[in-house]
Amino acid sequence: MAISKNTRDFLDSLIDYYISEATSYKQIAEEYVPEIDSVIDTAFGIIAGCVYSGFLQAYKNQKLSPSLEDTQEFIKILKDRAPLIKKAMMDGSNSTDTRSKSEKIENAN
Repeated sequence: MAISKNTRDFLDSLIDYYISEATSYKQIAEEYVPEIDSVIDTAFGIIAGCVYSGFLQAYKNQKLSPSLEDTQEFIKILKDRAPLIKKAMMDGSNSTDTRSKSEKIENAN
């Protein structure tokens, strides 16, 4: 079973939200200096955890459990968007939809 279109759309919008708020998560991570080695990596980890929690909650709301295949697909989705999340933290970008035009077209089909 693959991630449903509705769940995929939810994940995309959730990732877009966290990209738009990336600088806030960077500020949270900065509060842990010097206990952490990398503010950007720590903030990314916080965001990844929040998105993963949303992924699991989406399945729970449907009274489902994600399969290994679903989890691997989730990891790929997040990994594909990781550079954009990190860029938003470094640039202070607040763009809400950072997917490329081809990604948007692909996801619409």
